[in-house]
Amino acid sequence: MRKPVVITGLGAVTPLGNDVPAMWEALVAGCSGVGPITHFDTSDMEVRIAAEVKDFDPLALFGRREARRNDRFTLFALEAARQAIADAGLEFDDDLRQTTGVFIGTAIGGILTLLENYDVLQKSGPRRVSPFMVPMMMPNAASGTVAITYGLRGPNLSVASACATGSHAIGEAAEVIRRGQAEVMICGGSEAVITSLALSGFKNMGAVSIRNDEPQRASRPFDAERDGFVMGEGAGVLVLESLEHAQRRGDRIYAELAGYGASADAVHITAPDEEGDGAALAMERALQDARLAPEAVDYINAHGTSTRLNDPMETRAIRAVFGLHADRLAVSSTKSMMGHLMGAAGAVEAIACVKSLETGWVPPTINYEHPDPECDLDYVPNQARYLQPRMAISNSFGFGGHNGCLIFRRWEEAG
Repeated sequence: MRKPVVITGLGAVTPLGNDVPAMWEALVAGCSGVGPITHFDTSDMEVRIAAEVKDFDPLALFGRREARRNDRFTLFALEAARQAIADAGLEFDDDLRQTTGVFIGTAIGGILTLLENYDVLQKSGPRRVSPFMVPMMMPNAASGTVAITYGLRGPNLSVASACATGSHAIGEAAEVIRRGQAEVMICGGSEAVITSLALSGFKNMGAVSIRNDEPQRASRPFDAERDGFVMGEGAGVLVLESLEHAQRRGDRIYAELAGYGASADAVHITAPDEEGDGAALAMERALQDARLAPEAVDYINAHGTSTRLNDPMETRAIRAVFGLHADRLAVSSTKSMMGHLMGAAGAVEAIACVKSLETGWVPPTINYEHPDPECDLDYVPNQARYLQPRMAISNSFGFGGHNGCLIFRRWEEAG
């Protein structure tokens, strides 16, 4: 018998708020976190909008030394992890440190550090490059730094599977607990890639919106007039525990992580399989893992990027898996409000699923104004809905054909 895995702590830094309560309130209200870019001068850019994290002060949170020695994506992860650990009420003694691991992934890692030091190299020469550049930019920096901060000696690694990273980190962390290799896992994703270089690359492949004059209306998943995703940044971290460990501690349980599925499209390095076969396979595997019939699912937090190819692909995949039940599902994309947080997206969207199960509210897909015949599901348009879901799915599909699916069960329904 495998160990049941439950969620006991949540933490987030997002374009809609720098903690979970603020983020969730904004999601249910249908607020947008997208606006003009403030991180750098965009006067010569074709893309001038993004979903930035606001009012995040590393000096106040970490002090000068730590703020200077960690990339922005690591600082996001540290703060989200601090919140999640506090929310779970974890107090680490020597025994718990031995049985607590960390899986925090990122799609790209410390690109800000890399670009800053390349600029130093060009202007001032090799001797001025920071000795902290490599540990700051490496993708495993966030996972390693969280473990160092709390002295956690369980399994530790960084997942990198593009936009599926956050979901894979959570799913694989759950597998560690199921195998009995840890009692507690701190897991999720973090990203800080709002740079002129990254935006230019995504723009030149036709992936991002150029609706610069209407930033809050730019991300419009499943809408016929969508023109690409809006880049976001932030972090989401969850505390997973074995059910036995959580009950022994007597802590509040948010939900059960009931199922996890992963697959590959094996078709193209950026474009999804247009028929959605790989995405469907991930959902089918998650349902099998959870031992659930498709009809048991009430809500899907879609990958829903607002790109021309992804949205109809995901719609086809959902119809393939759920059949007639697809018309009874609520399907929404929180990327319509937060933008695309890349490697952090799956983790933040997993938190949204957990909050939906806890509160009964399903967040909307905002900016849904023009139905697309290829996207014909119930996308919870423009206003949140009180649905009281019992089972929720979080989908994540990444460049490279990486697919991840998580299924969460409302705790009252667990067991």
